[in-house]
Amino acid sequence: MNSESYDVIVIGGGPAGSTVATLTAKKGHRVLLLEKEKFPRYQIGESLLPATVHGIANLLGVADRLGEAGFMRKNGGTFRWGANPEPWTFSFAVSPRLAGPTSHAYQVERMKFDQILLDNARKNGVKVQELCTVTGIVETGGRVTGVRYADADGTPYEATAAYVVDASGNMSRTYKSVSPQRHYSPYFQNLALFGYYEGGKRLPAPNQGNILCAAFDEGWFWYIPLTDQLTSVGAVVRRDSADRVQGDPEAALRKLIDDCPLIKEYLADASRVTTGPYGEIRVRKDYSYCNAPFWRSGMVLIGDAACFVDPVFSSGVHLATYGALLAARSINSCLEGTVDETAAFTEFERRYRREYGVFHEFLASFYSMQADEDSYFWQAKKVTQQNASNLEAFVELVAGTSSGEEALATAHRTSEAIAAGAGALAAATYELDTRPSALHSSGVVAAAMSEGARIQSHALLGGDAGVESPLFDDGLIATDDSLGWTRP
Repeated sequence: MNSESYDVIVIGGGPAGSTVATLTAKKGHRVLLLEKEKFPRYQIGESLLPATVHGIANLLGVADRLGEAGFMRKNGGTFRWGANPEPWTFSFAVSPRLAGPTSHAYQVERMKFDQILLDNARKNGVKVQELCTVTGIVETGGRVTGVRYADADGTPYEATAAYVVDASGNMSRTYKSVSPQRHYSPYFQNLALFGYYEGGKRLPAPNQGNILCAAFDEGWFWYIPLTDQLTSVGAVVRRDSADRVQGDPEAALRKLIDDCPLIKEYLADASRVTTGPYGEIRVRKDYSYCNAPFWRSGMVLIGDAACFVDPVFSSGVHLATYGALLAARSINSCLEGTVDETAAFTEFERRYRREYGVFHEFLASFYSMQADEDSYFWQAKKVTQQNASNLEAFVELVAGTSSGEEALATAHRTSEAIAAGAGALAAATYELDTRPSALHSSGVVAAAMSEGARIQSHALLGGDAGVESPLFDDGLIATDDSLGWTRP
């Protein structure tokens, strides 16, 4: 077997893998990235948040490249959701933290976006090997010390490293080397049925690039304008609707569109793409889950290999690249000997789980504000109305992650907190015309945007952003270059 040695081995070349590989290579470490497919390849997850576009992208050195790529500019999101019968719009620019030139994100074709990040990893010295499949994890004395993999010809290799990063997605075959248990939310276990259309309607300027999310009896739709002509359209439905899509997914998607008047209106003059990478109607499990733990000695999980939360707030790429940044800080600090491994990866795990918990709590509050009382789908998503065992399972999934608050310590307190968040969100949607900052003022939205704003500020200003406070009383803070940890 051919053998090689590196400082870091990354499994998976998506946004999480490319990000952690680049940010460790920037510190001079020898990095190998193994990707089982050949880029460009199709992937879902096309709507970004400003933290990725203006925070992570600046640290990677690709912010200008993204701006030049022609991606659809996204100023916020437009929703037909809640008791308000009219669509309402949430704008990033209303938040003082995101005002100015960083008050937007992009809708991206993932084939192009992921290729930019992977090429940038190569540019920064990462050894990228595509069409390579990881076949096993190498352990020595209870520590992960490398991987076994095969290239496109089936030639076997063994590579050793100080750290292995699993960024291979929700279908990861290696995450169990770190985390034998994957905890699923008892509420957010859905199916996504989606395809692509040309010629769909656009929202009025300046919101023509916004994602449009529309709730209806059977669940909700996303409507993502990727270009002036191309639109990603998907329905999120309950998991026991699987039998509806097993026979003829085209007919199932058409029926769901007919059941959602707003999406039907926007697609009235559109035609479905039937050829090329966008020509297939796809079905994906859309289950929210979180592994426990995220790391062990010598190995760390990031991206969908670690956790996934429902995509209603476009948080997927943000959580993946955020976890990659945290992992890179920990790996860099350990390899440089500035912070011990336990302290570095404890900080990684606490921050990552906290951010996951923030978005999960937002998700529960956002779903709970939907006032479709007669729908089986929406009743099944009402966290505050479910039995104690389900609430306890929900608390176990996100326990202690949302700001470390005691509100998540019991099922009863969790129910009260989510009900309060849903009430505040529902009230805010009626105030947007007269008070555009209403949503930003609500606790769950402010919490969801907070860490992203911190990343943007640190990426753009470095040490000039001011003295950072630790997120935890005994925690670490980022170094001035944002690529490591230091004691406060």
